[in-house]
Amino acid sequence: MESETIKILENIHSKRLARKVSLLNLALQVGISHSHLYYIESKRVVPSIDVCVRISKALGVDLKELLE
Repeated sequence: MESETIKILENIHSKRLARKVSLLNLALQVGISHSHLYYIESKRVVPSIDVCVRISKALGVDLKELLE
């Protein structure tokens, strides 16, 4: 897995924690299973662009913040 991809996955996790959103609540807002979100945050699965967009919207951040 490339370092840029790892950074995105780490940013998803850190932004979720910073906003005190549970894994289950974010997954429900995004429309994916909590296990899928867990696998994303655990760096086992790379999310599609569509899922990244939905995660950024649910967290109230610009997509570019996940990419930084």
